[in-house]
Amino acid sequence: MSASTVFPLIPQKPLVVFMGTGPGDPGLLPVRSADILASAQVVVYDPAFHTDIVDTYAPSQTARVEETSLGQTASTRGRKMGELAKEHGLVVRLYAGDGVLFSALNSEGVAVRRTGTGIEVVPGVGLSAAVASFTGTPITTNRVRSLRFVEAGEMTHTDVSKHRNTAHVLSGDSENTVAAIRSLLNDGWDPATRVLAVVRVSRVRQVSVDTTLGALEQRLENEPVPQETIVTILGAGIEDRGPLSWFETKPLFGWNVLIPRTREQGEITAQVLHEYGAESEVVPTIAIQPPRTPGQMERAMRGLVDGDYQWVGFTSINAVRAVRVLLGDLGLDVRSLAGVRVAAVGAQTAAALREWGIEPELVATTEESARGLAADWPVFDDVEGFNRVLLPRADIATEVLVNGLQEKGWKVDDVTAYRTVRAAPPPAPTREAIKRGDFDAVLFTSSSTVRNLVGIAGKPPATTVVACIGPATAQTAESHGLVVDIVSQEANVKSLIEDLAEYARDLRDRAEAQGEPALRPSERRRTRRKS
Repeated sequence: MSASTVFPLIPQKPLVVFMGTGPGDPGLLPVRSADILASAQVVVYDPAFHTDIVDTYAPSQTARVEETSLGQTASTRGRKMGELAKEHGLVVRLYAGDGVLFSALNSEGVAVRRTGTGIEVVPGVGLSAAVASFTGTPITTNRVRSLRFVEAGEMTHTDVSKHRNTAHVLSGDSENTVAAIRSLLNDGWDPATRVLAVVRVSRVRQVSVDTTLGALEQRLENEPVPQETIVTILGAGIEDRGPLSWFETKPLFGWNVLIPRTREQGEITAQVLHEYGAESEVVPTIAIQPPRTPGQMERAMRGLVDGDYQWVGFTSINAVRAVRVLLGDLGLDVRSLAGVRVAAVGAQTAAALREWGIEPELVATTEESARGLAADWPVFDDVEGFNRVLLPRADIATEVLVNGLQEKGWKVDDVTAYRTVRAAPPPAPTREAIKRGDFDAVLFTSSSTVRNLVGIAGKPPATTVVACIGPATAQTAESHGLVVDIVSQEANVKSLIEDLAEYARDLRDRAEAQGEPALRPSERRRTRRKS
């Protein structure tokens, strides 16, 4: 049995699973938890905290029930969850953190058992471990040998020890954190005690403030953080956090990046940006539609099945999808490409082919573009018999690939597989955010994304970093009045993002060298407006 084998949960009786979800990042959910959510009939959750996790792992048909709708007391919620399990089968109850400490699990679990319904507990990543990891703070050290978890609120002197060799982790909202700090100060704690306060742990909007106990009280009184859990660390390990800080020092940490691509392509780009610490918003600028006259494409598919082509070249994910859909409409599947050599323009298109069950024989590596694919394509050899190549492409595709293959001795059938049209404008808040400069950067991956974004949403201001995938796209951006900051060294999205990350590093390094705060482009815009 491989470690990656996944078994769906099939409960033998009504079951409620109590599940800790960690600090909120879907990527930190245990495999067991993901498997259970994939099988859930009902999920009981807090929309303010768990929406991303439910969206990621629960099927679309899973019923979502907000925890507050089940009642104000734990016993009432537990009883109703037991009833839901008897009606639907598997109910999953989500909690923040590990799901055990400072949660309603004990009371709700007892109430569920009273209904005769089975229970299971799957813990998540503990809050203290998450805070220590994502802030680079060694809570326990060779000097700090004990740890106390404290639910923020009013306390007496018996709740928290002043012992230097004990670390404390407080968690709660602004109001309760202020109450806890006042209790500590009234109990004789030094207002100059160093603390680290963190919100949105593990997410790209994480903020950590290295301050003192007294200063934190004043800050939270003046600038409360509503509906946010604040985790406050008190301990000697704060002094050693610098070298271990890895999350907030990611090159694009906290950046908000605009991705004007199709929804499917944009989501893949967003995943890569996330690894660099950025959040992003995909604004589709192109809508994909079938060709106006599908007869040519249908004839090409029949020729593909009949073995008329030695090669088929895919220049985009959309081309893969178009061929896959049309073959399906004809009652055919991936076996129709058996014996045909397959080429892909780049890594993302190759991934789409593999997801379909096809391992491409050729993937452009020097440059993920029509030019790069033409350069890597082999010269026709008479020994191979016939030289026909099928290129199912967009209606606006250039002739670069066709000309390049013909120069190498191939006979090319260039067929329109889909049409690209300008997408509908994004919602008004997104359009306003673009014009205000709320986005730190925008990634243009083709000339059409430039033209269409400007057409449906307007131009971003000069403070927004403009990154273009190559000289042609940069020229189009400049012709539309944009100042281009980055032209990727290689014509692929990976290189474009790496160049953006290097640009962000340079900004941070220059700011630190001048003794200034390392502000994101959108923050610099707001700072200038205030001044």
